[in-house]
Amino acid sequence: MMKRLLFPMLLLIAMLAGCSKGPEYEIEVTKDLYFQKDTALPFEIKVTENKKAVKGLDVSAQISMTNMDHGTYDVKLEEGKNGTYSGNVKLPMGGKYEATFTLKNDGDKTEEVINLNVTKPKGVAKINGGWITNDDIAFYQFINKLQLEINREAAKKKYTSKQLEEELAYLDSQEKINDDKNQLLTQIIRLRAMAMLASEKGHKAAGAEVEQAVAKARDQYNQFESSKSLIQEYGEDKFWATEKQQYQLIVLSQKVQKDVIEKVKKDNPNVGEQEVYYLAQKAYEELLVSQVNSLKIEVL
Repeated sequence: MMKRLLFPMLLLIAMLAGCSKGPEYEIEVTKDLYFQKDTALPFEIKVTENKKAVKGLDVSAQISMTNMDHGTYDVKLEEGKNGTYSGNVKLPMGGKYEATFTLKNDGDKTEEVINLNVTKPKGVAKINGGWITNDDIAFYQFINKLQLEINREAAKKKYTSKQLEEELAYLDSQEKINDDKNQLLTQIIRLRAMAMLASEKGHKAAGAEVEQAVAKARDQYNQFESSKSLIQEYGEDKFWATEKQQYQLIVLSQKVQKDVIEKVKKDNPNVGEQEVYYLAQKAYEELLVSQVNSLKIEVL
């Protein structure tokens, strides 16, 4: 009799165990964790179940080195969009780490463990895996300073008295904006995003086109003593080598602009030139926003 009862009881226990099985979450690191001395850097994951984003979780993590004892680092991850969860983590060094995630949902608790390889960042941001470095930021800051000095020199030739004071005061305010790293980063992202779009559309920046654009820029700079002096201080060979790289991107982005203008003209055959350029600028900005949103951009 006992043997007859034993099998159904074991079957029932197995069924109950199957019914109580917790969710099977998958964790994907969507923003790599880096090490930078005395700095908390962002870290982001995406949680899915059966390939669907999981929202509304309470997520935390304990991070520790796998081969050294530096203690554990606790981080609370805040929910973002489409099943992403992120927080900031300050680590003591690069190396191999283990992250134990605790995921809570309506009283249910699940733990998942993943391994992390933490390295020093090669820059301040990434676009589709390509780094934007501190040197890139510094060059854009220099280019903006160069343009401001040209504008100052031009203003002194064109204006006098109060009008000159107002123009110089405006340029001084722009110089403060040029110290904002986020503004410089935005400039770089805008240009690279449109250059990428141009490449996706099959456009190329021919060597002759780039050289022509660089020669035009050189002629402009040579008209002003302030710009010639600044470029000399920066290092002429270094400046023009970097400027050539920038103009490869500029030439590509200009081809997207040309495409947009031609499309606007085709779609609006009866509008004037001024209206065409207004509509083209609006369309270009919309295209830029769409392109940026399509890219994987990580800002540290």
